[in-house]
Amino acid sequence: MGEFSRDYNYYKEIFKDTPMPYAFVDMELFNKNSEDIIKRTGNKKIRIASKSIRCLDLIKKILSSNSIFQGIMCYHPLEAIYLSENGLDDLLIAYPIFNEQHISAICKEIKKGKTIIAMVDLPEHAEQLNRIAKQENCTLPVCMDMDMSTDFGFLHFGVRRSKIATTEQAIELFHQIKKLKNLRLDGLMGYEAQIAGVADFTDSILKNFIIYLLKKKSAKNICTLRSEIANEIQLQGHKLKFVNGGGTGSMETTIAESCITEITVGSGFYSPALFDNYKKFKHLPAAAYAIEITRNPQPGIYTCYGGGYNASGAMDKNKTPKPYLPFGAKLIKNEGAGEVQTPIIYKGEEKLSLGNPIFFRHAKAGELCEHFNSLFFVSNGEIIGEAKTYRGDGKCFV
Repeated sequence: MGEFSRDYNYYKEIFKDTPMPYAFVDMELFNKNSEDIIKRTGNKKIRIASKSIRCLDLIKKILSSNSIFQGIMCYHPLEAIYLSENGLDDLLIAYPIFNEQHISAICKEIKKGKTIIAMVDLPEHAEQLNRIAKQENCTLPVCMDMDMSTDFGFLHFGVRRSKIATTEQAIELFHQIKKLKNLRLDGLMGYEAQIAGVADFTDSILKNFIIYLLKKKSAKNICTLRSEIANEIQLQGHKLKFVNGGGTGSMETTIAESCITEITVGSGFYSPALFDNYKKFKHLPAAAYAIEITRNPQPGIYTCYGGGYNASGAMDKNKTPKPYLPFGAKLIKNEGAGEVQTPIIYKGEEKLSLGNPIFFRHAKAGELCEHFNSLFFVSNGEIIGEAKTYRGDGKCFV
């Protein structure tokens, strides 16, 4: 990491007077990640995935740092309203909304002149949105969510997300949306979770090779399907405002598609532990948290208070938090990270004692913020600020 190298005592000294647990963002590493993300993007615009940040101050900081960052991908309609009320705009909601109160609230925000785009992949989504938009005397922009999974017969490679898996299905829904007078199709989105969210390296050489082959084949299928749907809709005389794809883990393949106008990026700013095993990029560990050693049951084992912040998704060892500093610390396989205590094994050179911190990295990015009311910002060996997370702002959306 060169000038960005960090060791245990660097953070220990910065936070020597800070009660644990606490979470923080190293702003030098965060800014370097932002710069490297821009370099990876080519000529595409970047839509920020708020789910991976969950801190209003940091979202605003990214947006103001470079004109390549345009718009936000939200994960909940009430989050979109929260961001809109705090001065942000061009808000794409990544998941379909069906709740009448939420749709009505979105329409009221749109009538104030804000751009909030709802997601659809079923006729029922579109009909519900249109019905409420009509009641609110509002034209509601929508985005069609396309399924980017690849079905190999023996394996469904991807996530169970949208029903729009073929060009024919997309065009059928497009025509249904066109008939609804209070909806306007503004964009297409296709998230390739099996590329962006699946690491290249595991503890098995055979599995690594299989992942490589699956990703290579799937990336070709994704490019073909996304392009076909976008081109066919525009051949029908409809001008799309955007075609969205990608994630931090798939930028290299996504930018190669001419139909893509913007890429969604979020996790790369923090670069959580899951991103340690990707081949085409390496970002810096900008976000971490600290928990306190409260027990020393035997030499080389230090038990910390709390810390069991496991990531969502199918549970495996990659979803547990990762001991970060001191280097060489590791979880005990049969205990893992617990809600009230987390024992670690450490036999390195640092002299650890009761009251000392152990620094961890979360497996995923924004989910860390669900456990802390604020994030400390550090730079040049000192705390330079503190900002509320969504949780600290009293916002719990899911």
